[in-house]
Amino acid sequence: MRALVSVSDRTGIVEFAGTLVEAGFDIVSTGGTHRALSEAGRPAVLISEVTGFPEILGGRVKTVHPVVHAGILARRGTAADIDELREHGIEPIDLVVGNLYPFVKTIRKPGASIGEAVENIDIGGPAMIRAAAKNFQSVTVVVDPNDYGWIGERIQRRSGKENIVDALTIDERKRLAAKAFRHVAQYDTAISRYLSDGDAPSAAQLAIGFEKAADLRYGENPHQSGGVYADPLGAGG
Repeated sequence: MRALVSVSDRTGIVEFAGTLVEAGFDIVSTGGTHRALSEAGRPAVLISEVTGFPEILGGRVKTVHPVVHAGILARRGTAADIDELREHGIEPIDLVVGNLYPFVKTIRKPGASIGEAVENIDIGGPAMIRAAAKNFQSVTVVVDPNDYGWIGERIQRRSGKENIVDALTIDERKRLAAKAFRHVAQYDTAISRYLSDGDAPSAAQLAIGFEKAADLRYGENPHQSGGVYADPLGAGG
């Protein structure tokens, strides 16, 4: 079993990685994440050792590699996919834990330059997350640190059993995939709006990505749930 861990928000990742290791996962990670795990005594293999190619262009290119994406996208129930992995010596990746560069946090800093903003546009992260979400029938994708707890508990329950990759049900993996696509969509929306410089009203397509600011007691009626959503790029977001 193999997990690929590459996170910008490292909240709870050391503890979650510990759970994965105890359950028998081999962890592959990228630069900053690898340092954080190693310093905490969590065994992890650097992504370059898996791809056979160093991280280049100041870290702009590290996970965009056939070994990574084939390992994520291979359909476990398709014999031809598994045969191709074996043919090319590629190990499957069963779990992807990732979140993206802090783009919104960066542009909200006073005086943030467009250069700083551009360097916080993640490329490999969204591709990796989308690949895992697309293959949710075979792979678990986790983008929210708030999910580490319950997922870790499920994995611990299956520890020592062959089908630990099925610790989560297909419906749970599907819901996590939906959350992953929302995570990437929200991210891309923020980037698009920032680069549009207020020209969005004239665009043929308009993307609006709001974040929940608070839960309400109910919606229009007492039996309905409700929430308040705010613009993450707004002054009070």
